[in-house]
Amino acid sequence: MNILILGAGQVGGTLAESLLAENHNLTLVDVDGARLAALQERLDVRTVQGPASLPSVLRKAGVEDADMLVAVTRSDEANLVACKLAADVFHVPVRVARIRAADYLGDASDSLRELAREHFGVDHTISPEREITGYLARLVEHPEALQVVDFADGRVRLVAVRATRGGALVGHELRTVRSNMPRLDCRVVAIYRKDRGIAPQGSTVVELDDEVFFLARRQDIAPMLSQLRQVGAPVKRVMIAGGGNIGRALARLLERHYQVKLIDHNKANSARLAEELVHTLALVGDATDEDLLEQENIGDMDVFCALTNDDEDNIMAALLAKRMGAKRVIALINRASYVDLVQGGKIDIAISPAQATVGPILSRLRRGDMAMVHSLRRGAAEALEVVVHGDRANSRVVGRRIGEIPLPEEATIGALVRGNEVLVAHHDTLVESGDHVILFVLNKRAIPKVERLFQVGIGFF
Repeated sequence: MNILILGAGQVGGTLAESLLAENHNLTLVDVDGARLAALQERLDVRTVQGPASLPSVLRKAGVEDADMLVAVTRSDEANLVACKLAADVFHVPVRVARIRAADYLGDASDSLRELAREHFGVDHTISPEREITGYLARLVEHPEALQVVDFADGRVRLVAVRATRGGALVGHELRTVRSNMPRLDCRVVAIYRKDRGIAPQGSTVVELDDEVFFLARRQDIAPMLSQLRQVGAPVKRVMIAGGGNIGRALARLLERHYQVKLIDHNKANSARLAEELVHTLALVGDATDEDLLEQENIGDMDVFCALTNDDEDNIMAALLAKRMGAKRVIALINRASYVDLVQGGKIDIAISPAQATVGPILSRLRRGDMAMVHSLRRGAAEALEVVVHGDRANSRVVGRRIGEIPLPEEATIGALVRGNEVLVAHHDTLVESGDHVILFVLNKRAIPKVERLFQVGIGFF
């Protein structure tokens, strides 16, 4: 596809790198010539310098031949105007906009939710800040997990855990792990051993430090984790460093269920946060200040989240909090090279906000009826929610049991959602038309095979 990306910041750059791996033709637009030059030196992309909301700049970038426009500049207004022009003037088939302001996004029940679609020609809105906030909240809910992502409107949850001594994983075959939990239905969909993906079989033996991905009903995740690992006391106290969009939204989400402290270096912003957040203690200070952390009892914190706009500050604050006794530390890191450097060390979890943007875009690019795509393992793997159509005559999936479906070796079906019912996949589970099939793909090179498998034959139409 010909894809036009407006904005060459962390989100645009990460998106370009991911899409290039799929052989799309990309053009990046940004006002910063130095940033474009750096990306062009590293990636095989065409670049155009100029304001992304100007028709002349869009024409120069080839908008008239674009199959998709992705507006991810830092300005909501520029993104909305660009999508409006792409829809009404240049007739670009698919328009995606990054929106940061809550006023534009609206709540789930708010009519503002449809504002961008109805008035600005936006097919799909993406909000890395909102995605990251929800992701962080799930990690606080399940502190033993390395990753937690949702499918089917939150009814199905994919969780990654590290296999440690003392649990029910290390040294056991997967078939025995499941037999030891007769009341809980779950499916192991992937194992990563020293960064190498393993397609799980019943005879697969879990080794120490394996990263194991489970798929289960949302309500079964907590009891499942308690049986698989030595789970500590539930989370009660959370400290957040950084009162920006993400830190503020996370505090608002958590404060009803946890004791939350939020540290921000800006006195005026801290005062606003203190007024806005009813149950959160807002503090003025530097999260890398050892005296401040000790004064605020960092050693009693169950989770510490470093969410400032500075990667180095987040890394240093998280390392310091861990050394001073915080049980689990999470750092928000924009630079991909930094994420790879610190992940799995003293910092328990490193999160890239730009990576959260990739999945929603990929769901628009994939062939077939994709309800959800999550990009995992820093883009190397994917978890997909696919809606299946057709019948046994024109589909290679519908009307067949899981064991009969010719899946690539790198792919595992974990669950089906049929109406309001969640079915954890077993070899004899029958797939019906309209089912939402949730699967894990170890290596994204296998994605084209998966797409072809789930497409219906021409006779369906």
